[in-house]
Parts: sequence; C-alpha cells; structure tokens
Amino acid sequence: MWRVLLALLAVVAVFGALNYKTLVKIYHGITLFKPEKLTENFRSLDQWFDSRKVAAGSAVSSFDYDLQDLPSSYVYKGHTKDVGQFIDETHTTGLVVTRNGSIVYEEYFRGNNDASRCILWSVSKSVVSALVGIAVDEGFIRDIHEPVTAYVPSLAASGYNGVSIKDVLQMSSGIRFTEDYADPKSDISRLGPLSVGLGPSLESFLLELDREHEPGTRRKYVSSDAQVLGMVVRAAVGMDLASYMEEKLWRPAGMEGAAYWLLDSTGVESAFGGLNACLRDLARFGNLYLNDGYWNGRQIISKEWIRASVTPDAPHLLPGANPRSDSVLGYGYQWWVPGGEDRDFLAMGIYGQAVYVNPRYNVVIARTAAYKGYTIDGVEMELESVEFFRAIARHLGTDSEILDNHK
Repeated sequence: MWRVLLALLAVVAVFGALNYKTLVKIYHGITLFKPEKLTENFRSLDQWFDSRKVAAGSAVSSFDYDLQDLPSSYVYKGHTKDVGQFIDETHTTGLVVTRNGSIVYEEYFRGNNDASRCILWSVSKSVVSALVGIAVDEGFIRDIHEPVTAYVPSLAASGYNGVSIKDVLQMSSGIRFTEDYADPKSDISRLGPLSVGLGPSLESFLLELDREHEPGTRRKYVSSDAQVLGMVVRAAVGMDLASYMEEKLWRPAGMEGAAYWLLDSTGVESAFGGLNACLRDLARFGNLYLNDGYWNGRQIISKEWIRASVTPDAPHLLPGANPRSDSVLGYGYQWWVPGGEDRDFLAMGIYGQAVYVNPRYNVVIARTAAYKGYTIDGVEMELESVEFFRAIARHLGTDSEILDNHK
C-alpha cells in the first residue's frame, strides 16, 4: 500500500509542478469564504487571481479633514442599538464618512488600513451602471430601451433574447437565476468560480439561462444581469471594461489608488462583483453621485443619468412591501433605494460592503466588512445597516432642507 501511496503522491507532485498556479487558485477558491479567513481574503483577491488594472491618474482629488465622533446609537425596529457594537459585530474593516466633500470620520479595523484594496462584491454593479451611463452619454449606447442583443448577439441563444438594457439595469430581466449564497448548487455559487478564472467563460454560463417571467414586470435580484451589462458596455465602446473605466471614470474622478477587476478564464471582467478598490476611492465614487455626476472639477456622468439611476420608475421597483419584488428596498439602475424623506440610496455588496449616499444631509458613507454571519442573516444586517447609515448622516451631516428654508 505504501508503494501505491508514494506513486500516487509522485503523480500529484508532478501535476502540482505543472499546474501550480491553477492549484493555488483552487485552494484560495475553496477557502475564500472560510469565516476565520474572510478579512484577509477580502483584501487579497486581486493578488491571488488574474485581474486587470484600472490605473489612477496623477491629479488626485484630495479630501479636507474635519474629524468628528460618530453618534453613540441608532434605532432599528424600535430598539436602540449601540453604534460601536454594530461596527464590531458586522466585522467592519473600514468606515469613511464625508460631509460636503470633507472627511469627518475615517477608521480601519481588523488589520485593514487606508491602502487596503478590498473586493467590493456587488458594489461593482453600481460602478458598471455608471459605465453604462457614460456610454449612453457618449452615444456608444444609443438607447437603453434597445435589446441587449443589439450589442451582444450571442445572447439571442439565452433567456436574454430581446430583453431591454433598461430591464437588465433594473434587475427586471425575467431571467431564472438562484441567488442563494448558502446553497452550493445555486446559480450564484456556480457562477463564482468562473468569475476568478476557474472553469469556462462567464458568457458560456449566461447562454444557458432561461426566462422565468416577462421582462419589466417583476424585480428579482440576479447577478447575471450585471454581467450582461458589462458585456454590453465592452461591445458598445470597443474596449475592455477596465480600460474604459480608467479613461472615463477612475482618472477623471481623481481616484488615488489603482483598482483591479477579477477576470474569467477568457480575460473578461467579472462585472457582477469582481472590482477591488480602496475605501477612500469608494467615498469619491459616492460623492460623484451625491453631486449629480460632477466631481473633481468636471461633469463625469450626466445629471440626467444619475437621477434616473436612483429613481424607481415602475410599480415593481418601489420600496416597501411589494408583491412584485424580492426586497422591501426600492431599486434603480443597479442602486438600492430605501425610500423616505432623506432621498438616500446605496450600493451594496455581500458581507457588508456599501456606498451610502444621503443627499438631504450631504453625506457619503463607504464601508468594507467581512461579516461572518452573512449567509445566516445577511439581508437583515443590510436593512439594519440602512438605519445605521441614516443615524450617522443625521448626526454628522448638514440638513440641506433647513438651509434651504433659511435662504
């Protein structure tokens, strides 16, 4: 038996020598969501897997500082909660708050620092939405009511055949797709390995998807929609997503650090959740939206696109209990809209990533996290985060409505 085992070990050793890089990818893929490794993993993905750089420019948009304390508490479902405890229990790794473009709070936790480049997961979707908007502004995408197949003909073989870009932007494509992170057999769990180059292309997976509902009638969160948007942008502008983002968004906005997109086995960006960036640059991205697309001395995205992006414009997209939506949060173009007098909206990624924008109080909050309980009560944590963010905005922000009433 020992001879057999040694022979088998030798075969494994030879295979390992020839395929070391692949074996390393597989190891990191298998251990990616191990609770004890989440924090380190989430700041290391662009180093472990193939990625494409989005370079920052030389003219960084600097922040002024006016550091202040966070509020001590917030209210969720009628209960007063402790802010510091929530930061700790959600395994927050970084939190930046800006008011009127100045940083009023900035802290890092659990080994992260201001240079940590973290995986943003589905916050990436909101960045892709911005790129769609820029492509529309530039005329590369002629009309979002056009079908996605006008730009990516191969999708005609899938349930996306004839679905409009707008329906895909609003997670209303009608595609049958299971977004269950705790189920290893779900579509999102099958899509995950492909997003880091383990397996066939992301496009090959999308071509297998069927239609479940009539497009534009129900809002169902499916990550495949964001990947389709990435494909549309690439085809429309004739550039890879990273290069277009660098030229039209990252450098013009004065981002301070490079970002990196994870790639599938064919070199295509994982648009649905593969962007890695540092926290202050997330705050800059939020400020771009707070200021109707104007930042760093220029109009980067049109005001019309920004406002349409965060405005639910159909019954199935409205916030609140909604039989035609799978969330109580409203939805725009890859942005969540809680509803209410603050006119706030946010980008969210699994395990606690967020960019929160509150126009009433002129506040942007950027957070990275590695919440270990996400597959158990992640949706509840996200809803509680909205109230956590609102409390911070009201405590540290400037109420624009009061200022307007005194003019």
